[in-house]
Amino acid sequence: MTGTETDTYHLLGNLLRFHARSPDTGGAYCLVETLTAPGAGTPPNRHPSDDEAFYVLEGAFEFLVGDETVTAAAGDFVKVPNGAVHAFKNVGEAPGRLLIINAPGRAHDGFFREAGDPMPAGTRELPAPEGEPDIPRLLEIGRRNGLEFLLAHEPAR
Repeated sequence: MTGTETDTYHLLGNLLRFHARSPDTGGAYCLVETLTAPGAGTPPNRHPSDDEAFYVLEGAFEFLVGDETVTAAAGDFVKVPNGAVHAFKNVGEAPGRLLIINAPGRAHDGFFREAGDPMPAGTRELPAPEGEPDIPRLLEIGRRNGLEFLLAHEPAR
């Protein structure tokens, strides 16, 4: 990792481990492995500066991509068109694992470094559930990093 103290963060029931950050790849992409608690995921969001794709390693997930709902299981790949509203949720009964690629990845690097709870490097187990998230804080950190969260999902434009 380039100048970071940890590679792992916890946020909204997701344990995110950065295998490569954007600076590590010459600004080309970041690669994140995510362990997601049952029922957890991400709220609808969009980001015009980062392409995003998901590869399901374990579990069952439901993805929102634009106005479409996609169900995915181990071995499935889900690509989000640049700038499209998207979200995901673990719909299984056990934690699920995703490999997430963001290109160039700067928005996601910055967001999770600021918004996530730092975990000891290499943590592989979900911590105890956290309290209610500080939504205004997450919205502001997202805005600063080029991520827009849609609290009430509106159709993609």
